[in-house]
Amino acid sequence: MKKIIRFLPGKTYKSTRGLQQLHAMMASMNQRRNMTHSQQQRVISEFRRQEEQREDQTKRITKDRQMQANLMSEERLEKKRYLRKVQDELHESQIEDALIKAEEERIYKEKQLQQEERMAQELARISYEKLRDEKMRQYIKENSVELRELEGKLKSAYLNQERAAQIAEKESMRYETVRQEADIARKMKSEHERASMEQEKQDHKRYEEVVQYQQELEQQLEEKEHKRQEAYEEFLKEKLMVDEIVRKIYEEDQMERQLRLEKITATQRYIEEFKSQQTEWRLMEREKMEAENRRILEFASYQQHKEKSRMEKVREQEQAKEHLHQMLTEKIEMERQQRDEMERVREELCLEEQAEAARQKQIEDMEKRIRQRLELQQTCQEQIAFKEMRRQAEKVEEEAFRQMMMAKFAEDDRIEQMNAQKRRMKQLEHKRAVEKLLEDRRQQYLADKEREAEERAMEQERETLRRQIIEEERQSLLKLHATKLLGYLPKGIFREDDLEHFDEDFRSNFQKRQADIFDEEGWGDDE
Repeated sequence: MKKIIRFLPGKTYKSTRGLQQLHAMMASMNQRRNMTHSQQQRVISEFRRQEEQREDQTKRITKDRQMQANLMSEERLEKKRYLRKVQDELHESQIEDALIKAEEERIYKEKQLQQEERMAQELARISYEKLRDEKMRQYIKENSVELRELEGKLKSAYLNQERAAQIAEKESMRYETVRQEADIARKMKSEHERASMEQEKQDHKRYEEVVQYQQELEQQLEEKEHKRQEAYEEFLKEKLMVDEIVRKIYEEDQMERQLRLEKITATQRYIEEFKSQQTEWRLMEREKMEAENRRILEFASYQQHKEKSRMEKVREQEQAKEHLHQMLTEKIEMERQQRDEMERVREELCLEEQAEAARQKQIEDMEKRIRQRLELQQTCQEQIAFKEMRRQAEKVEEEAFRQMMMAKFAEDDRIEQMNAQKRRMKQLEHKRAVEKLLEDRRQQYLADKEREAEERAMEQERETLRRQIIEEERQSLLKLHATKLLGYLPKGIFREDDLEHFDEDFRSNFQKRQADIFDEEGWGDDE
């Protein structure tokens, strides 16, 4: 066993695999303990060969592993270098991107700042041009005669509209006054009719009371007459009874006629007295009835007189009411006439004030035109004076040039006394100086002409702009006020192409009103 271990490689038994193989070999050797020596030698040789092969294989594997490890190490290094390089490149790329981004941001900020500056400059320019345009428009509006005339016409149209509204309001007030007066008259008439009906009711009631009173009187008279008739019949009955008694007495006591003669005489006297009393009573009753009838007649006459007085009083009241109504009507009519007169006077005063204002405006416009004409004349005079000054300056320049030329000629005379070379140099210098002077004067003349042309072009442009602004303001004023003042605008306020700026409704209404105005003028001419 020790021999076997001795023949093993030095590193073989140190490894776990070698120990396992050794144990396996020892186990197999224990199994083969009874082998022969030659067999053992062969086995050992085979085992050695196998071990050598295994060792070679192990070395080769170790070498391969080392090479693989070296390769892996180199690959790791290469990979690390590559990763580091990639990281460096990435870092550089990030730095470059950051720099590019920062540069782009700087450029963007610069562009944005430049754009903001341009926008600010543009806004400032727009604001300045807007302010200049507004000031120019304000100046033109304040100093334009055409716009002033248009504003005056529009103010006149507003005055006409207001006057028409006042007239319509006065007509409405007059109509309202007439309506109120008619209502008052209708109420007074209704009150009068109601009072008349009430009076008729009271009269009818009093008439019914009188009729009832007369009926009661007649009934009382009938009752009295009936009672009187009953009393007379009773008296006749008593008389018949008395006659019967007398007759009986006369029949029964014929014999005692003489005795009873006095009694009969007394009875006859009594009868006569009764008859006389009856006659007196009848006379008294007749007188009483006549007196009663007279009282009834007097009462009826009194009632008639009272009714007549009442009717006369009612008639007087009606006349007083009619007179009062007439007075009120006359007073209302007089007040209305006074109001109309006051309104007419006020309108005349208003028209006179408007005419005076128009005359004052005409005077102001005339004064303004005169001032403008004077200013224009002054401007022309200033231009003439400026031209005269320029002519004098040119004359002075020409005189100076002439003096310079004279000096040059004198210098030329002096140059003739010099030598030829100096004379030629001086001549060239003088020639160049003269040419330069002539060129300067020509350039100055061209510059003056160009400046005058530019000034004329600018003046024409300003005049065109002024006319454009005046036309725009005119159209703006017409659009703002014409729709409100349709029907009150004076003639000549519209031009031929002004109606194109309005809608179809306004054009149709305006043409219709113009046609109505022409028709009214035609009727007026016919009349």
